[in-house]
Amino acid sequence: MITVDSQLLNQLTEKAKASPRLRMNHNFHPANESACHRLLNAIEPGSYIRPHCHLDPEKDESFVLLRGQLGVICFDANGAVSEKALLIAGSDQAVITIPHGVFHTAVSLSPGTIFFEAKAGPYIPFSEAEVAPWAPLDTDPASPAYLQQLCALFNSH
Repeated sequence: MITVDSQLLNQLTEKAKASPRLRMNHNFHPANESACHRLLNAIEPGSYIRPHCHLDPEKDESFVLLRGQLGVICFDANGAVSEKALLIAGSDQAVITIPHGVFHTAVSLSPGTIFFEAKAGPYIPFSEAEVAPWAPLDTDPASPAYLQQLCALFNSH
């Protein structure tokens, strides 16, 4: 049995803070080939996840926020924001499911943000059709400004 406790969450947050990408996973599934992926995802403010989608009809994705605040943003095929949700740990708005085929990203809005993620495996790198052509790569000099625009969608909170 594996227990998710404060010690594990604190360790994962420290690893995320030390990571160049400002995020870190703790996988519960044994391998990338596993049929079901279950993991903790620690994400710090300033971490950029390029908007993407999962085209496989089995790859709906669910998040359960355990700590912090997470902004989840969905886009249409042209990059316009179609929906957004602010998840707050410990509130009645701490769980979200994103359907397959929907472009989305998540932004950390407070230090120490951690969510539990579940989706179908196996892990397969994104196809060209699954990455948002209108969003910069994480290595692109334009990505920090784009991330700032995404975070600004939640400034009223």
